[in-house]
Amino acid sequence: MEETFGGVSSVVESSLYHNVHSILRELDCEPQAGSGSNKGMLRWTLHNRVDKNPSISVPLLRVLIKSLKRFAERIDSKIRIIPLLHTLVYTVLQSVFIPEDLYRRMYFCMKSLVTLPVPYCAIALNYAKQMKMEQTAPGILYQRRVSAEHNLRNDLYPLHEKVFVFVDPVVFPPSLVNALKTDVECADPGRDPLIYKRRVLLHTILAGLGKKCQVDQLSQGLEHLGEELELHFQELVTILEQRTEDGASDDNKYKTRLQEIYQDILTAASDSTSSASQVETQLPSPEVSFHVWTKEDEIWNELVNFALMVPADRNSACLDEDELKRTSVMSTMSTDSGIEGDMPISELSSIMLESPGGLEEQSSSQSFYRRPCVRCPKAGNRMTLMMEAIKGNGGCSLIKEDRNLTARIVVMGDDRTLGRLAKTLYTIRKREARHLLLTKRINMEMYYIPVTDKTLSPVQEGVPEDMLTLAGYLGSVDPWYDCNISGLGAMILKLAQMKLAQSESSDPNTFLLDIISYYTRVSQLPVHLPVYSVKICFSGLSSTTVEEVFVAQLVMDFPEVKPYRATFKDTIKGSVRYKKYNPQECQGAIVSVSYKKASISDREKEMGMSLQTSGMLMNVLPSCRVRSLPIVSISFQDINPTRPSTHSFRAVSTNIRVLEEQTFTVCLDKDPRKTFKNVRSIEVSPCLDPGYSHQPAPKSKYSLGGGGEPLGKYVNRTLTLPINTFCGTEQ
Repeated sequence: MEETFGGVSSVVESSLYHNVHSILRELDCEPQAGSGSNKGMLRWTLHNRVDKNPSISVPLLRVLIKSLKRFAERIDSKIRIIPLLHTLVYTVLQSVFIPEDLYRRMYFCMKSLVTLPVPYCAIALNYAKQMKMEQTAPGILYQRRVSAEHNLRNDLYPLHEKVFVFVDPVVFPPSLVNALKTDVECADPGRDPLIYKRRVLLHTILAGLGKKCQVDQLSQGLEHLGEELELHFQELVTILEQRTEDGASDDNKYKTRLQEIYQDILTAASDSTSSASQVETQLPSPEVSFHVWTKEDEIWNELVNFALMVPADRNSACLDEDELKRTSVMSTMSTDSGIEGDMPISELSSIMLESPGGLEEQSSSQSFYRRPCVRCPKAGNRMTLMMEAIKGNGGCSLIKEDRNLTARIVVMGDDRTLGRLAKTLYTIRKREARHLLLTKRINMEMYYIPVTDKTLSPVQEGVPEDMLTLAGYLGSVDPWYDCNISGLGAMILKLAQMKLAQSESSDPNTFLLDIISYYTRVSQLPVHLPVYSVKICFSGLSSTTVEEVFVAQLVMDFPEVKPYRATFKDTIKGSVRYKKYNPQECQGAIVSVSYKKASISDREKEMGMSLQTSGMLMNVLPSCRVRSLPIVSISFQDINPTRPSTHSFRAVSTNIRVLEEQTFTVCLDKDPRKTFKNVRSIEVSPCLDPGYSHQPAPKSKYSLGGGGEPLGKYVNRTLTLPINTFCGTEQ
């Protein structure tokens, strides 16, 4: 039986009920990646409303709990459970004060959902644990989120997260990049850690002590705190983390310690005679680093800088110029020669953490400064230093961590952009297979916001090509992703154009930053896109080969050749047929195709044929099945353009080569930047993860049987591109 509320509360709750169910009705719409719809705006408006008016969070939570209970009992409405769970927990993160009985209702509601199938049970169980933790130590979710996103150092919670946004210049015109950058990096000015520590103190004290607090006096006291602010912040984090570990065993002691901090801050407010600005309780946006993705290794470089510049010791800042000089002065007392090769690895690792000023500026400041004697290592040597530093040699400042750093990589673009991201992931995995550097220190998560400029198809001029096929797949797997991410892609370019038309002094639009914040905070479950490898062999005496990867599409096209008058043999399914073609029809080449045919049972079957064709289209077909092999759909274009493709099939892998003295062109992921000419043959197969792929030794002692195959063959694993969504799929 539903609760009844009188007066204003019932009116507010009724309004919120209609808002929530209007949002849920968007799930019934068909996925349309990159469309001009405003799906997702209602969700953004609701959370924005809670952010500005936290008093409505409690009635909103009541509405969400009722809706969860009702939809959990209906078989045809389970699609709404995941959006409701995400909305509920994000509202808790925004809320300042939640009654104890409401915490219990949320916890038992989520606990009742663990009997549902995957992914509902997994998400509900994870959120149930968070609600139990928040009930025990109110405000800890807010404190952990702000501390991680803004690097508020504490030994008890050493996690640090950073968002890196990479936009594809092919999609975003240069004139819109600056406007986009302004909107993405429009977080709180100055990025002063004290601002965020004040917010954490205010939010946590209000959440723990409730409505008894004097908000204005508490906010004023926080503004007037000097060195005591850091002490109170560290003490508060210690109280929360200890409370989480010990549970609710000693509630009086917990409230007493919070009350002591509260009274100390009020005393600071009473001792001050000057007025101060109010401390906000809103959840601040994360730190975002914006980049135009022009260089292929730019993501790798940013990750290396992130790993090097963030100190392992959370109580000490990054090595600045003065510390580097002190280190160098101390090292001049040693007996080494001062040459790079004679220096301990610990000194070189410290030197690599140099400030942006460069060698010349620092060497001119003091004559006894040693660093001009050191040659700055190249990129390869720098990675060696990082590897040695992570191992903890020589008391280096980079101590090995259990992946306390999280890099959230957000790419904005279309299928071409995901193709570049797949190549970047492959390159990183290949480097990490030789030396575990970044993966020992950084947890990488990848996010994708679909945006396209609707490039025309090179095949049919004037017909728009679908550049968001993978975004459409992600939207079909996760309707909440389709509503809140894919559905808003078309608005991003429009907002940037509006920003460009306005004056430079206009206030930044926080819409895009809010979307990025919500996406990176809530979507933690990946959908694995299969990555395919292609070995391209070129014509010529050298017969050079290139290995590339793709995730969406491969197009093979033949340039115009002389009409071919002879017959050709077709060996499909073992039959032999001969057919004569009209010379006016024949524009193409004869190719030999061998492939492993895909079947419903995932059993591979070797097939082969020869045919005459004018081109070929290969599309990657992602699958939601857990144990399904990656599959590509292959269609050969008939030499007569008026006829449809006569040879279409699905395969796990294929090898295609031209039989005549001709060459063809290959284009990957619809990207002109990944076009290869004068190609003689291609070999396509699921890409193996370099971190799990082992080359078989000629005489390995770890072989199965007397002269069997090496053990390394059985530990290979295919590489996938994990894109975080709100529900995810199992790999």
